[in-house]
Amino acid sequence: MNCQDHLHHGRDPRAVSRRWFFHQCGVGLGAIALGHLLRQSGYASVPINPLAPRTSPQPARAKRVIFLFMAGAPSHLELFDHKPDLAKYDGTLPPAELLKGYRAAFINPQSKLLGPKFKFARHGQCGAEVSELLPHLAGVVDDIAIVRGMATDAFNHAPGQILMSTGSQIFGRPSFGAWTLYGLGTESRDLPGFVVFSTGSKGPSGGASNWGSGFLPTVYSGVQFRNGSDPVLYLSNPPGVDDALQRDTIETVNRMNRMRLDTVADPEIATRVEAFEMAYRMQSSAPEAMDLSRESAATLAMYGAEPGKSSFANSCLLARRLVERGVRFVQIFHEAWDQHGNLVNDLKKNCRDTDQACAALVKDLKQRGLLEDTLVVWGGEFGRTPMVQGGNDGRDHHPNAFTMWLAGGGVKPGITLGETDEFGFNVVRDRVHVHDLHATLLHLLGFDHERLTYRFQGRDFRLTDVHGEVVRKLLA
Repeated sequence: MNCQDHLHHGRDPRAVSRRWFFHQCGVGLGAIALGHLLRQSGYASVPINPLAPRTSPQPARAKRVIFLFMAGAPSHLELFDHKPDLAKYDGTLPPAELLKGYRAAFINPQSKLLGPKFKFARHGQCGAEVSELLPHLAGVVDDIAIVRGMATDAFNHAPGQILMSTGSQIFGRPSFGAWTLYGLGTESRDLPGFVVFSTGSKGPSGGASNWGSGFLPTVYSGVQFRNGSDPVLYLSNPPGVDDALQRDTIETVNRMNRMRLDTVADPEIATRVEAFEMAYRMQSSAPEAMDLSRESAATLAMYGAEPGKSSFANSCLLARRLVERGVRFVQIFHEAWDQHGNLVNDLKKNCRDTDQACAALVKDLKQRGLLEDTLVVWGGEFGRTPMVQGGNDGRDHHPNAFTMWLAGGGVKPGITLGETDEFGFNVVRDRVHVHDLHATLLHLLGFDHERLTYRFQGRDFRLTDVHGEVVRKLLA
């Protein structure tokens, strides 16, 4: 090709042609992926940096998200969905018509009904009905929206968590956090745009797929942090390596990576370069962001946080510190809510561990002026059955009905949306499927859920797949 003559200089013309084609014509994998990202989001004039902060294509009420994922599935019947009739029919068989076509996870659908184990009362100006297990949340009900009409398609933990996190029960799809970062970029140069904590007795059943990037470039994946002074493993320099040597090493490795990127245009090499640079910056930024001793005694007491310890309370306070520093998405997994037995004692413990910090997070964000553009989401992957499991002190998985709550970021405060039948078995009014929830959250972030897409294997994928409607009643 004549246009390449000035590039030959004795090198293999086939290699030069190939390199010229990918590099100059802009059809390398990296250029395709990035070009698609920018075109889809309307950011064609943005500098080539996939994590650069961007404005949303339509007016947005929320700029960031904190997702409090109560993995294991809390019982809506003990926490938010008061059913006096369920107490009335405690110990009796459920009506046959209620169970028509029902598929249970583990128990016999003909198991007897189990009445709620705790008292409920109305709170706030809105009169929201909340369990006695949630005294702190009861104090902020006028700032949250309780969604009693949630429904899902999955009735086992891993598929249910993956569906809630990615919009699909199939592993390998991008998570909600990854989609958010893909669409908006991050406002933080020195911290990851998507940070994850795990505070329960074990990690989430769905594993890292809950915060993975799927087929999006891995630069959009969540980064798992730990509580304490060393939030990310191996950030500290080993003995004998000072800052100058560390900087020289990273610059040399990245120079080689950029040479390779220039040759093959693989976007994962760009991710690797970004990872090295981010890790270097995080050596100073992450310890400062994670240092809870910088908080006032009053703030620590409000959350029930203790610097240097690993806890849900600490993670909630850290979430506030991270979003203040420009982190776009923080997700806290608390896998502790799978009460097939020991329902009463476990729920008491779980609520002691989480209620105060959840309410404190809402209050803290509000008093700092952050709640109005920060979405707070609380909930698990499904609900629990009104029928008993494990003698007289447990409930099975239940996808037909469960409760979540939302706050901030354009959510209408002080409302309770949705209603279930007299047993809390099926949604009878204002049903909100997981896809509808995702469509609504993306809308609040400034996206049309049908247009925020990514082309993979010949089709355009989106968080809501081919489903989802914005729940207008949840919008302020």
